[in-house]
Amino acid sequence: MEKIVKQWTSHPMTGTRIGIGIILLWAITLVFNLIVPINWYNPFTYLMVFVQAHLFTGLFITAHDAMHGAVAPKKPKLNHAIGKVASFLFVFNSYKKLKPKHYEHHKHAGTEHDPDFHNGNPNFFLWYFDFLKEYISIKQILLAAITFNVGKLLLHIPQENLILFWIIPSFMGTFQLFYFGTFIPHMGEHNNRHNARSQSKNHLWAFLSCYFFGYHYEHHDSPMTPWWKLWELK
Repeated sequence: MEKIVKQWTSHPMTGTRIGIGIILLWAITLVFNLIVPINWYNPFTYLMVFVQAHLFTGLFITAHDAMHGAVAPKKPKLNHAIGKVASFLFVFNSYKKLKPKHYEHHKHAGTEHDPDFHNGNPNFFLWYFDFLKEYISIKQILLAAITFNVGKLLLHIPQENLILFWIIPSFMGTFQLFYFGTFIPHMGEHNNRHNARSQSKNHLWAFLSCYFFGYHYEHHDSPMTPWWKLWELK
């Protein structure tokens, strides 16, 4: 099985296909969830909240890989175009602003110059608050508010659907990225040059938790490796 997976992922367009696939799957799932009436007694409803949150995380991971040139390595324009689209769909994030910050994170991981690192008390909530302040802008909030009202008033999408399948999953995705991709890997002291730790080897949990970014030391050690090949480094 592992041999088959490695053969499939060796194709030069695999990263592009996966990136576009995540974007399309996110969009299709979101449209489905927004137009189907909510059944509060059906467990499938709550499962879809987690699925949508995981796909929101996938959007950011796709944008992240594009920042490293790993989505379409031989086609830079396509690579960054996919990154821009994925960033924008994750509640109007700016790829142009995210990219230099992420490079600073890699250059100064776990130091006072790292935009992802909380320099004071390593309290989870304080660090998470700083993380949100660093990456959420007033412009994003305004665009999200406009989109919410357009969806509700002009497109007649039920308010509860917008909240349950768009707003809540986007926050869950942000939490997922922070907890598994920043807090756990970089909290505390480290004895390696990347100031990062890596979760125990468990490929299923590594994928479900944050697209293998729990293997965080491996990512810092090989930033050009796309998320879907990090398990091979582990």
